[in-house]
Amino acid sequence: MGEAIFYQSGCASCHRAEGASDVGPPVLAGGKAFPSPFGTFYAPNISPSDAGIADWSIVDLANSLRHGTSPEGQHYYPAFPYGSYAGIGDQEIADLAAYLAALPADATPSRAHDVGFPFNIRRGLGLWKRAFLRQGPYLPDDGLSSAARQGRALVEGRGHCGECHTPRGLFGNLDYGKWLHGAPNPTGPGRIPALAGIQWSAADIAAYLQSGFTPEFDTAGGEMVEVIKNTARLSDEDRSAIAAYIKALPMP
Repeated sequence: MGEAIFYQSGCASCHRAEGASDVGPPVLAGGKAFPSPFGTFYAPNISPSDAGIADWSIVDLANSLRHGTSPEGQHYYPAFPYGSYAGIGDQEIADLAAYLAALPADATPSRAHDVGFPFNIRRGLGLWKRAFLRQGPYLPDDGLSSAARQGRALVEGRGHCGECHTPRGLFGNLDYGKWLHGAPNPTGPGRIPALAGIQWSAADIAAYLQSGFTPEFDTAGGEMVEVIKNTARLSDEDRSAIAAYIKALPMP
């Protein structure tokens, strides 16, 4: 089960070592850069080594995923999508911890973020969390099928799709009034497409998440290439649930 949680959550897309092979167990040495208006953030080493998270307890992992805090109580920057991971259950975290512990260890030190004043003062992130982290789901249960509710846990939660497909406010907060309406591409030209109101059928969406091929016979590009590597490993049920949720979104 831990492997399923790992790929549902897209951990390898951010934390896999630069240049590491997609074949075999992922080496989670980190190092991937995430440029932003506030500075450049770097994915840390989360392999089971002294440079990573070898000495973390399950509680430490739970606090990082649910509350965005380190074992020392330091706030993490929201480049790490803990706002989406907050709903992960106890058993899921325990399963994920067991899977992470079985992956290859790597001694590469985590790279420090390149963030200037005043954003390098992490105490302010506590106020940011209070102001901007959403409590509860975006789509309520009313009218949702069981498949769409399952998809909600993946899209709004572990899959953290809103982190890219929802525009952000002045302080880097997600604009929930435009949930999954598309957003500027943070790593280059173009725009991350909207999921709300997509004209593809549910079957088209599920097929795309498995193969990377669109109904128009185009292929996934940009950051979606990494996403497809994860969603291709999900079960047919998970991909169908994601599609059901997306089709249940209100029109923009």
